[in-house]
Amino acid sequence: MKVIAFYNLKGGVGKTASAVNLSYLAAAAGYKVLLWDLDPQGSSSFYFQTNGLTVKNAAKKLLQQDIVLTDVIQPTAFVNIDVVPADMSARQADIILDTTKQSKKRVKQLLQQVTNYDIVILDAPPGISLLHDNIFTAADWVLMPNIPTTLSIRSYEMVISYFEEQGYDTNRIKCFFSMVDHRKNLHHEVMQQFYKQKIFFKSYIPYLSDIEKMGVHQQALFEYANTSYAAQCYRDLWNEIEKHCIKA
Repeated sequence: MKVIAFYNLKGGVGKTASAVNLSYLAAAAGYKVLLWDLDPQGSSSFYFQTNGLTVKNAAKKLLQQDIVLTDVIQPTAFVNIDVVPADMSARQADIILDTTKQSKKRVKQLLQQVTNYDIVILDAPPGISLLHDNIFTAADWVLMPNIPTTLSIRSYEMVISYFEEQGYDTNRIKCFFSMVDHRKNLHHEVMQQFYKQKIFFKSYIPYLSDIEKMGVHQQALFEYANTSYAAQCYRDLWNEIEKHCIKA
């Protein structure tokens, strides 16, 4: 079982859209996928229409070990995709984890309760906290979408520094450009700079209205714009991820 976290220090970089669309593509490729929505906003849960929790304050109870992960896993309308929905009690994650033993390993311990999935995707909230330490500890790979701007790249550099300070393996971080606007020279300049350093995947996700409409349709992109350029970009990115993170 491969555990892949979609994460960025910044919000608004296309993290959740990527987590949802790449979960969809992984399932379409025949992998059994569990998407765990760890963001209190619950956007991944919303896109897969699984935001009706069967357990009140499930995130809090999971971290306290009052329930097990299988208690809150919900099926979706799509073959091979299950979801652990988010709820607002996740906002208390750091307080809960701070009071537990092995506080950086709780998410990893919870994932050991499920063995029937090929891929687990963690949709992480922005920031750096004890919850994120849990995510970094549990994940085989941390995938970071970055808008090709100065501030977004700065956040990438800060995460690399944090990994080094905490003793996490920086080789587990894989990056890709997101929300790329071809009308902006700065985007092209930043992308070329980092492509030369071979830090980022070659595939990128453009800034297009088809992706923004995911919220309107409450679906993955491929359900309503399967032949679009945006859909092809996600397929290209999935092929790279599968090669370097799943089959490697």
